[in-house]
Amino acid sequence: MGLGSLSSLAAAAVALVFLSLLAVGHCRETQFNASDVDVGNENLNASDAAVYWGPWTKARATWYGQPNGAGPDDNGGACGFKHTNQYPFMSMGSCGNQPLFKDGKGCGSCYKIRCTKDPSCSGRTETVIITDMNYYPVAPFHFDLSGTAFGRLAKPGLNDKLRHSGIIDIEFTRVPCEFPGMKIGFHVEQFSNPVYFAVLVEYEDGDGDVVQVDLMESRTAHGPPTGRWTPMRESWGSIWRLDTNHRLQAPFSIRIRNESGKTLVAKNVIPANWRPNTFYRSFVQYS
Repeated sequence: MGLGSLSSLAAAAVALVFLSLLAVGHCRETQFNASDVDVGNENLNASDAAVYWGPWTKARATWYGQPNGAGPDDNGGACGFKHTNQYPFMSMGSCGNQPLFKDGKGCGSCYKIRCTKDPSCSGRTETVIITDMNYYPVAPFHFDLSGTAFGRLAKPGLNDKLRHSGIIDIEFTRVPCEFPGMKIGFHVEQFSNPVYFAVLVEYEDGDGDVVQVDLMESRTAHGPPTGRWTPMRESWGSIWRLDTNHRLQAPFSIRIRNESGKTLVAKNVIPANWRPNTFYRSFVQYS
């Protein structure tokens, strides 16, 4: 296969991915009264969404989807995560507006939230995971929760009554994600091929978020090991891609950097006989 053919193959894959992105569901436009909206940022401190166990920060919450659902009808969302109705998400997902979603780099982040002002609120803390993008914020920090997550904030038996409140005041703080028994997951995306490789990073214990992904091929096209990390580009959500002008040489190692600066390496996690639309899991080394 010539260089021109390889470039065409990569370009076609990128175009198909873009079309699939257009079809991804996201938080629906929340119905609210104009008097309920406060999107001013005079008190906004973006670091409040980054510091673990920091001070409780004020936010507002709405909900979307089915009352006892995971949010999106397809159990997915703008982060690219799949099966958010299953472990470890367990339908406890949330859309986040930009200070929480962070152009996709906030995907997978975990937050403790609580509500106390509404009479139906229990005051208990619940953990939610950023799985989607909130395009219609009603406050500087806005969690558009799944119906399940919103209902979990209520006193026993008052789940539906709290949902009928529509918009409620909450507080939040960033916490490490805890996914017992889960290995980090890498889903090779549907249109990946020898010159275009896209991967969804999922189930990352600890920080949860991903701000950079690098890939190391096992060897060069001529045989010797590369020993070199190649930066991948964020495609959308928690999906990262690499476009090349040569056939990629698997197995691949993948390195992840978190917002905290922590680095994780999954050595040879993608095997030589990898296939698109397939999950691969691995323990990681921290540095």
